[in-house]
Amino acid sequence: MSEPIVLLNIADRIATVTLNDPERRNPITGNEMISALLDTFAKVQADPQVSVMILTGAGTAFCAGGDIKEMNDPDGIFRKEPLAAAESYVNGVQRLPQALYNMDIPTIAAVNGPAVGAGCDLTMMCDMRIASEKAKFGEVFLNLGIIPGDAGSWFMLRRLGHQRAADLTFSGRMVEAKEALEIGMVLDVVPHENLMERARERASVIAAKPPRAVRVAKRLMRNAERMDLPDFLNSAAAYQALMHQTEDHHEAVSAFMEKRKPSFTGR
Repeated sequence: MSEPIVLLNIADRIATVTLNDPERRNPITGNEMISALLDTFAKVQADPQVSVMILTGAGTAFCAGGDIKEMNDPDGIFRKEPLAAAESYVNGVQRLPQALYNMDIPTIAAVNGPAVGAGCDLTMMCDMRIASEKAKFGEVFLNLGIIPGDAGSWFMLRRLGHQRAADLTFSGRMVEAKEALEIGMVLDVVPHENLMERARERASVIAAKPPRAVRVAKRLMRNAERMDLPDFLNSAAAYQALMHQTEDHHEAVSAFMEKRKPSFTGR
């Protein structure tokens, strides 16, 4: 049997999800990638033993985005009448940003190679990005006479600000790893062979924190993006009151007072 199109490994509270269609450069259309990613994200989200997720690609590319060959397919989404095409987006690729946005654990994109179009957007849907020196990013939709139909513009504006997002969107140019670091698109650029080691280092820091508090902190950040200050403060107060009652909070305080390493249980 061939390997699954999405691989999942869970160890030490870290889930590593790998797009696994390397011969085609891991596109998210023209295969079963979207449904496989959605199934995998749902498993990770539901697993209380997971505190952080790394998303990466197999082979030389992170993700080639949409399969351009589909644009010439007479039976494909690009040849459907407008209402049917819009419905295909809603029921297809647009479920990915919903799944990643609603995930209660931090997410790290370990970008091992080119991330193009929807592949670039997939990295921006993650909370953090670490790039191999071989990584490239391209918001290339306008080059093909289309626009980001997968919420890429929504995420890019929030990650990079209006001016940077406008530059990348309207130029359709490719961004090398070094520039991606300079403009704040990624946290770090590392030698290619060290990419997963560095991603796991960052993930391990998160995985060592109290599991419930990590998930609630992620929810609080999500609330901050869409609430005004008074509503957000109410949300923060309610979450904080819940955290006061957790065993992990009591353990953290005791460990601090006793000058020892805490042992968290997720309770």
